[in-house]
Amino acid sequence: MKKLFVLVFAFIASYATQAQTTFGIKGGVNYSNLSGDLKDETRFNNKVGFAGGVYLNVPVVGDFFSIQPEVLYSNKGFKYDDQTFSDPLGLNTYRKEGTANFNYLDVPVLARVKAGALFFEAGPQVSYLVSVNDKTKTFRNDELQDATTSSKSKEGYSDFEVGYAAGLGFATQGGISLGLRYNGAFSDLTDDSPARGDFKDARHSLFQLSVGFPISR
Repeated sequence: MKKLFVLVFAFIASYATQAQTTFGIKGGVNYSNLSGDLKDETRFNNKVGFAGGVYLNVPVVGDFFSIQPEVLYSNKGFKYDDQTFSDPLGLNTYRKEGTANFNYLDVPVLARVKAGALFFEAGPQVSYLVSVNDKTKTFRNDELQDATTSSKSKEGYSDFEVGYAAGLGFATQGGISLGLRYNGAFSDLTDDSPARGDFKDARHSLFQLSVGFPISR
């Protein structure tokens, strides 16, 4: 599957000089969290991350309809709410705090409809988990349980994610665009291993605000 991302990037680069296509770069921010059948869902807060990469816009029906594949480096995840919870017997209290970061390579392939300066887009997305940087801490009775405050292990997390993206935005005559889209996932964050049992049936969910700049058109 890693070869898929290389092939998509090569596809974008090879078409960058073709007539009527637009090759560009884009960057922006993610506002992400987890969705799905979560345990103690109120513990999870939205976090701000970043996203950036390249895109290729290929017209199909003039200026009205086009296909836009992208390759984006995208930071997703969540923050733990500083909430206290107890064990079943009520003998101890626990709380978690900190931020969990999941860095992905996202490859959306979007159908885009343009009406004047306004555009609408939607399509499937496949993602590869590049790295994890979990900076959460667990406290029991207000005492830190683990001196390790940053975990970079991908064990128990799914390497690949299948999802979708949909959104809208505005584009100038010169091709500079401002877009807002929602990214959702069909596949789970974990691979069902016991090591990540707290995240069973959890999926990434985020809003992404980005600005695009054409390089060649």
